[in-house]
This record gives sequence, structure tokens and C-alpha cells, in this order.
Amino acid sequence: MSRLSEPLTLPCGAVLANRIAKSAMTEGMATPDGRPTPELDRLYSLWSDGGAGMLLSGNIVIDRDHLERPGNVVIDRPPDADMMERLSRWARAAKRAGNHFWAQLSHAGRQTQAVVNPHPKSASDVKLGLPGGQFGEPSPLSRAEIADLVGRWAVAAKACKDAGFTGVQLHGAHGYLVSQFLSPRSNRRDDDYGGSLQNRARFLLESIAAIRAAVGSAFPVSVKLNSADFQKGGFAFEESLQVVGWLAEAGVDLIEISGGTYEQPKLLGIEGMEESAAQNVAPSTLAREAYFVDFALAMQAAVSVPLMVTGGFRSRAAMEQALERGAADVIGLGRPMCLMTDAPNRLFADTDCLPRYENGLGLLPGWLDFLKRFQIVKAIDGFAGIYWFYQQLWLLGHEGRTDEHLSTFSAFRTLEARNKAIMKARAVA
Repeated sequence: MSRLSEPLTLPCGAVLANRIAKSAMTEGMATPDGRPTPELDRLYSLWSDGGAGMLLSGNIVIDRDHLERPGNVVIDRPPDADMMERLSRWARAAKRAGNHFWAQLSHAGRQTQAVVNPHPKSASDVKLGLPGGQFGEPSPLSRAEIADLVGRWAVAAKACKDAGFTGVQLHGAHGYLVSQFLSPRSNRRDDDYGGSLQNRARFLLESIAAIRAAVGSAFPVSVKLNSADFQKGGFAFEESLQVVGWLAEAGVDLIEISGGTYEQPKLLGIEGMEESAAQNVAPSTLAREAYFVDFALAMQAAVSVPLMVTGGFRSRAAMEQALERGAADVIGLGRPMCLMTDAPNRLFADTDCLPRYENGLGLLPGWLDFLKRFQIVKAIDGFAGIYWFYQQLWLLGHEGRTDEHLSTFSAFRTLEARNKAIMKARAVA
């Protein structure tokens, strides 16, 4: 039997039917006030039929003033009857084939778009280093506000469990709020939540303790963590390794290894606007395909908690090799499943390699490629390609189809218009 098809028993006792997970991808399909919709049900029912042992939701935000993007689902208080019914309906659709469905809980912090909140909260007042004014001026969270957020993680986790989700993941990567606390570059605090790594990790560990107390010992609790920020003066691999050890001691059932921030988007396999900081990790041939597999391999030597690796996997051979070598216990698939919703079943059958739809995506036509020698142009062009995938998810949820011939510019323009409409409706509500 293929290693991909093998079940995995998590420390809490829950069993994943196989080693493929649909990784978290932001959907933008909630109502303007953050409630799940029939379009989300449709999208996740398609993914459930696709064969993955576990599906991760996109960002479910615990503070409506700190969206990752317009259209996020929001759980920032105990749900009312309508919200609970919508969450339950979503969970039923997403696990209709017998797979797990986990909620990714998130808070954008300073990576909240200015159109949502011009003055977001963060660990410190360090503004995001991106041009264009898309992100506002952050202000530091008070200790009382930190305590409130710790409670909100627990409220959201309990709500998801009660609605029928089978696990939760705290998003501590990609430069969002927890990641902002972990990084000495964005965390300039001089209290118990800043300075030493132990202090910078305090918010994360307190949040995990609160979530575990809310959901019990038999419910899967996961964390998405940067292997590194890849920024000079940022969260480094050696620090990530220590945090993984603390998370293992805290009883986390699965850690998803990723990396990067909006400023240095390694998570997308594209370059940011600054030179990437090197990390002291031995290279392997596997890393040519999977961005973070070497970091996971180094972590596996130090901890026993199962690891999930997402980012770049396309060939079945590389996935099998990662599992065989102990570089991963679960393989996360993202962008391929934006069009090929049954990618796991195809891999279990006879497909050797999934398509790289991202190749060739970008705003710039080929004859302007010379402009990509400028880091800011390269970064904008790379981010624009992500809008193409956002539109594919919208088409799946609304019409049950995809469009491989869609232009990146058309997707970009459509999404911008949709975001404006959501924010206008949100303001009225």
C-alpha cells in the first residue's frame, strides 16, 4: 500500500484516514458580517469527495476588526442560533465523505488591510514594510487585550467543536498576529510578552492552553508555525525548533510547518522585496520541490509530534519520499486543489504529478518580464497570481466549475471589485 494511503493516529487518539490534507486556503465567501454560506458548503463538499483524509478551513477570524481579507468567516463571540446552524451545515458538507474537517483560527494583526482597519493591533507599533498604503499603522495590544484574545481563541475552538468540526488549528505563521509576537523584528515589547523567546512565545502557549481546556483532551489541536520568517532579524529556525518542543510539551497533536510573511512570501514560493535571510538547515534534493521539507526533517529529529508539510509538493514520488524519510507525517496540498478538487484520489490511483497551475501566472505580459529585476515589481506580480486561485475557488463555490483560461488581470480586477462590495455591505450592516 502507498504510504500516502496509510492512516495516521494522532496523540489525542483521533485517526486520519490517509496522509493527504487539503491545506488552508482563504476563501472570501462568508457574508459581509462573517457567517458561512451555501457557497462554502458547496466548495467543501467537492473537496470532501476528493479523497483527502483531512480538510483545513481557510482563516476563521477571531476578531472582525482584524480580517485576513474581506469575506472571512468570523467567530469572535459565542455563536447565536443562526451562526451555529451555518457552522454545522458547513461542517456536515465538509465531512460528508468521512474525512476530518478542521477549523483554522486566525487573527491578522498588523497584516489587516487598511480598508478593514486603518489602525490594527499588533505585538508592537512596527508597521508592515510594504509600499502602497494597503496596510495601516499598528498599535501595541495591552495586556488586557492579550488576555481577551486568549479567551477568544478558546471560544472559537469550542464553537467549532460544538458545530461538528473534528479539529482546530491555530494559525501562528505567515506574519499574522501570533507570528508577529514570535518575531523579534515585529515584537519590540518590554513586558512579559517581549524580549526573550520564552516571552515572545507566551501568547501562543497561553492560547493553546486555553483552547485545550475548552475542547478537551480527545479533540485534535494543531498549530501552523513558521520554520523561519526568512527575514534578517526575524524569527529564525533555531527559535522555531524550540517553540515546536514547547508545543509538543503542551499536547499539540499536529504541527504544520510553513514559512515567510507578507514581506517575504516564501509560503507562495515567490520572492519578497528584500534579500532572504539564510537559515542553518542542511539542503536535500526534496527541497527542490517542497519548500519547507528540510526544516521539517530537522525538526523530526528533535520532537515526536506529527508534522504536516505544505508548499510546493506536486509529484507523488516526492510525497512518498518525504513520508519514507520522516520529513513529514502529513502532506498538505493547496493550489492544485483549487482546480483539481479530487487530486488526492488521483494520487491514490495512478497520477504521478499534479499540475503547476501557478507557472506563468502574473500581471505582466511576457514582453515586460525585464521589469521583474526590480524586487517590488516581482513581488506585486507574484502576489497577483494568487488572485487567479481565489477566483477559481469562487467559481467552484458558486458554480461548481473552474476556468483554466481565466486571465490573471481579469481575476485581479474581479476580486478587487468584490472586496469593495463586501466592505460596502459590511459598513451598512
